[in-house]
Amino acid sequence: MQGDILYKLDNPAWYALAETHRSFAIGNFALKRYQKNIVSFFAYDHAHKDAFLEADRITDVGESFFIIGDMPVLPKNYDIESNLSCVQMICFEISDIPVAAVTIDRLGEVFEEQMLTLINNVQPGYFLRGTRQMGDYYGIWQQDELVAISGERMRMNGLTEISAVVTHPEFAGRKYAQQLVAHVSKKNIEVGIIPFLHVAESNERAIGLYHKLGFSPRRLIPFWKIKRIT
Repeated sequence: MQGDILYKLDNPAWYALAETHRSFAIGNFALKRYQKNIVSFFAYDHAHKDAFLEADRITDVGESFFIIGDMPVLPKNYDIESNLSCVQMICFEISDIPVAAVTIDRLGEVFEEQMLTLINNVQPGYFLRGTRQMGDYYGIWQQDELVAISGERMRMNGLTEISAVVTHPEFAGRKYAQQLVAHVSKKNIEVGIIPFLHVAESNERAIGLYHKLGFSPRRLIPFWKIKRIT
């Protein structure tokens, strides 16, 4: 039965905005976006390929945002800035891994500045001030400095995206990312939710790590960066 909901992953932002994250949604029956301070993701019902012809109602001139998956019909005043091909991976059971001698802490609002600093120094562009509201985030500290993080981004009924898998370069190689992804994934699996994630197709090291944890590739999916010109 778990596989019956995997079709949602072909249009993950749409189903997140229509289900678990509907309180963050702006738009209508065919076109939705997250509130600007949450994350720069837009989505459309794939049955309405021309939904973006109404996009001016919910965008600003000069604004850039992301579409995940199939490209809709774009109005003439929108340009494609870039296209990142990602491997979409899913997990039904996390592999047993050695438990490191580290403490994993849940990161609340009081740690917002540390989260923003770490993630945007290593992986800029995808994590905004309100992104932490999308789910639970967890981190590892060393000498009062946040050095590794992972958490939940797009969430829909039965599925949760693992995201913001970031380690400070000075602390790479200590398997902090492995510990954090395993922690967040187990949290979801234990309550019957399937974890999934997106990783750049070129990032072979990360893909290998996720394989070891029990994730398997589902498909390649593009992240289109779009900009409204006028």
